[in-house]
Amino acid sequence: MTHRQVMQSLTGLLMGMFVSILAGTVVSTSLPVILSDLHGSQTAYTWVVTATLLATTISTPIWGKLADLSNRKLLLQLSLLIFVVASAIAGFSQDTSMLITMRVFQGLGAGGLTALTQIVMADIISPRERGKYMGLFGAVMALGTVGGPLIGGFITDAINWRWNFFVALPFAAVAIFLIQKTLHLPEQPKRKVTIDYAGIVLLTAGVSLLLIWVSLAGSQFDWASTNTLLMVGGAMVALIAFVIVELRASEPIIPLTMFKNRTFTLSVVASISVGVSMFGTSVFLAQYMQLARGANATQSGLMTIPMMAGLLIISTIAGAMISKYGKWKAIMVTGSILQLVGLYLLGTIHYDTNFVLVSLYMFLLGAGLGMVMQNLVLIVQNAVTPKEIGVASSGIAFFRSLGGTIGVSVLGALMATKVGDLLGSKSAELQAAIAALGDQGKAIGAAIAGGSIPAVHTLPDSVRTIIESSYGDSVAYIFMIAAPLSILTILAVVFMPNLALSSQTRQERADTDAADAMLEAAELNLVDVSESLIAVTPGMDTEVATARR
Repeated sequence: MTHRQVMQSLTGLLMGMFVSILAGTVVSTSLPVILSDLHGSQTAYTWVVTATLLATTISTPIWGKLADLSNRKLLLQLSLLIFVVASAIAGFSQDTSMLITMRVFQGLGAGGLTALTQIVMADIISPRERGKYMGLFGAVMALGTVGGPLIGGFITDAINWRWNFFVALPFAAVAIFLIQKTLHLPEQPKRKVTIDYAGIVLLTAGVSLLLIWVSLAGSQFDWASTNTLLMVGGAMVALIAFVIVELRASEPIIPLTMFKNRTFTLSVVASISVGVSMFGTSVFLAQYMQLARGANATQSGLMTIPMMAGLLIISTIAGAMISKYGKWKAIMVTGSILQLVGLYLLGTIHYDTNFVLVSLYMFLLGAGLGMVMQNLVLIVQNAVTPKEIGVASSGIAFFRSLGGTIGVSVLGALMATKVGDLLGSKSAELQAAIAALGDQGKAIGAAIAGGSIPAVHTLPDSVRTIIESSYGDSVAYIFMIAAPLSILTILAVVFMPNLALSSQTRQERADTDAADAMLEAAELNLVDVSESLIAVTPGMDTEVATARR
């Protein structure tokens, strides 16, 4: 395909990806208003966030396997349709149960978009050329991540929170049309397929129980409790049964034989660490901006732009360099080191740290993620056979989402404990500041005692400083805890085989492999025939030797 044909084909993919990210981030600033309007509890708030992550994580490998078995273009349009229909229905939610249910369906669609966009890229662009197009995906990701909260805050204030769920609909309609008109994929040979239903059920049950436990433990029940024993025990039983089923299935959801591939196994390890860094920083940096620096929701979105700028700019440059020189290892090692340095430096911040320094630290972390995250998928697609590209790509996305979901939950629990400890150590100072405010102080004290914090930027300076310092130090504490995980990324990338990037698309590689297999079969057949002739015809050795030559 020419560059123009590739760009035409990518327009629908990029639009679909933008729809997915926008619909996910646009409601982040309006969730408190939504839950208040629907009379939801803190538990409901947790489930509104967790439901989408959970469904996305579970469905990603399933979509990837389906992509290896059937029409990818149709699957892409189907996942987009599921996503936007669920978003539209969510906009009419009358209670939190309806909203959470629709968020699950949003997650199912998002899982398809996450997996299929990477898989379709492998169909139309060779690994060697793919790097320079990764910057476009980074740009869309940055635009959706930064623009979503800003758009959501404006819509909630100016119109109504329900329109946050409707804003993606026109983009989705355009994306489906563009995919139909511009995306032309090579025909796949038709074959009889079998769906691993037992694997789907066991994977869903095991991962769901594990993620639900991580999400609720520490807040809804103690970490060491009967609930923990039942949920973790049930998850382990389901996952062990899943492994047994996958070893016997003819078309497994996650072929365990792929873990024999060193590149895939090490990429899984790196993806888990990258997931913690990517999802964790986006969640907790927003809290840092709002609770430690007194920003409102819209301002916090603007203040995290340095990280997204680092991801966008550096991923574009790194992708272009990989395409030009065909070398990826040095770039990814450098990126994994920057990821470690960025997290460590963010672990040193306080509520009053110069924002220029905080911006620099965020940029370094974003740059590191930009050099590693998308390229992990690239090198895995390059290392596996053409028929495994779909399931391998979705496998990396699955483990990245799994790492991010578990990481956010665990780090969130550690942060809550740290905040409680710091506020407890400053209780005398806080009570004195509250008492000096009279009636206003009583309202603030009641809110804090009830576990909620008023908008920090509205608090009097005497109380605000105590709250900001406690949250600032708590966010830094969890970044310092997350930093050592990046060492795993460095080690994984260092020990990956330094395979040369192929200059063939998925279909071209499949055709080449088929031709090689036919040639090898023909050579073996010739050897068999010649040996038979020698056996039955005296004096044929010279003639056969000549024929072989």
